[in-house]
Amino acid sequence: MTKRVDPRVQRTRALLRAAVLELATEREPDAITIAEVAERATINRATVYQHYRDRDALLLDAMENELAGLAGLVARCPLVVLPKDMPPAFLDILRHVEANTVLYRRMLGPCGSARFINRLHQLVAEQVTLQLVTAGVGAPDAPTVELRAHCAAGAFIGLVTHWLDDSHPHTEAAAAEAWQAFGPTGGAATRQSGEETGATP
Repeated sequence: MTKRVDPRVQRTRALLRAAVLELATEREPDAITIAEVAERATINRATVYQHYRDRDALLLDAMENELAGLAGLVARCPLVVLPKDMPPAFLDILRHVEANTVLYRRMLGPCGSARFINRLHQLVAEQVTLQLVTAGVGAPDAPTVELRAHCAAGAFIGLVTHWLDDSHPHTEAAAAEAWQAFGPTGGAATRQSGEETGATP
């Protein structure tokens, strides 16, 4: 049976999450202090620590819904056997992060949150692992599957970071070029051209 969370706790955490996300649009996450979060949320500073160990834990919790939405899009995007033409799901991913450009730039930037990046990497790797298992590459804990999943996750995060930092217009044609760049050069994926996905000989 799921333990019921006190509505007062839910309200307090919601205020804290909203406050830290608001502050994250104004400055780098590394420059945000717990005192500022408490002031923005109109909550006592000591109360913050009753709910979160530190600022990064709060930031990660505040971005969890956003990450879950992104992971859902990644689940629909083929990242193991890549179609020659850009799948609609890939464009959906780029448009999703663009909708929160400032936050993603802050979180993935040089002064961003390592915990956020690690969590994003974990979620993407999990989705790629499912695709690899479905493709018959191996079991989830097979070394080849784990390696390829983490290679793909790293490439994905690098691509998203570059996309957000790129000053060129983010057109659909630019997205298609980005898709072509997301190739098998690192061993993370196989371009779909009649060749079957499988373990590297």
